[in-house]
Amino acid sequence: MKKIAIVKLSALGDIVHAMVALQFIKARFPDSQIDWLVEARFADLLRDNPDISNVLTVNLKAAKTHKRAIFDEIKMVRNYAVQNYDLVIDAQGLLKSAITARLLGKNVAGFDKNSSRESLASVFYSQKIACAYDENTIDRNAAVLSQPLGFSISHEDILAKQPFLFFHPPTVNLNQFLRHDLKNIVFVIGSTWESRNYPASKFVEVANALKQNCVVIWGNETERQTAETMATQSPFIHVLPALNLNDLKALLSQVDLVIGNDTGPTHIAWGLNTPSITLFGCTPISRVYQTDIHKVLKSPSIVNPHKLNKLDNSIKEIKSIEIVQLTNTLLYL
Repeated sequence: MKKIAIVKLSALGDIVHAMVALQFIKARFPDSQIDWLVEARFADLLRDNPDISNVLTVNLKAAKTHKRAIFDEIKMVRNYAVQNYDLVIDAQGLLKSAITARLLGKNVAGFDKNSSRESLASVFYSQKIACAYDENTIDRNAAVLSQPLGFSISHEDILAKQPFLFFHPPTVNLNQFLRHDLKNIVFVIGSTWESRNYPASKFVEVANALKQNCVVIWGNETERQTAETMATQSPFIHVLPALNLNDLKALLSQVDLVIGNDTGPTHIAWGLNTPSITLFGCTPISRVYQTDIHKVLKSPSIVNPHKLNKLDNSIKEIKSIEIVQLTNTLLYL
């Protein structure tokens, strides 16, 4: 039996894009033990997945503000290392993830210096995988997670993937927010950068044109207030309560469509095989796969994947009618 540890610490969408490889690793090595090391705040995204043996957590973000805490995190990772992993794969490509991976085991694989966001990370790897940084993000994750194990995951494999996000019964009664007589559409209105956010007023235009049940999810107080304002501007918009990651997976598995910014919840829809429209402005569409049920709309701006421009607000130029037209196509395939 192979013991494999995957290091992918963050963020939400990046973890989703790496998780697709699990089903193919397990098909190739059905008796393998696959453990995943992740930042604690994202652990619930990985839980309940039958292909993961153990979800291992760290809190490296907290160590940034409490310097002494780094020693506790190092001790925790060393405790995980008693598993004696046959292979540790750093799918993040950052210096902190490379060091963490090296603490987990001696045989560490990761991107080579020309393929990583932080080239110095490759110093810590015994196996180095070449895959250009501007290649499709999902393909990059598939490459770094399969090639060290002696096989490849093809484009066709990923297109034919099975849903790979799992959940237990939610803490929120989602049924009270979903309709049987209308299509249920989730709006994802927030992200880590303001310039990645599609304007709330245009989401309202979309809802009023579609006349379906549009529910808005939010992740912080600012987003909640924005969602509440949107609900006052359209009878078709309803604001959901706060959801944890398990509840979010449960919700997105039940709806007809997800429309949102280039951010974690929108990518979760892809992992669940739920139809989606991802809106891109300042980030490259190479982050996703386009399929019959997963579409993108991109603003006119040109994006350099190696140096993103956080001042690029061109996402606002995507017309609401484009979203409405694409939505109608997806809802009635």
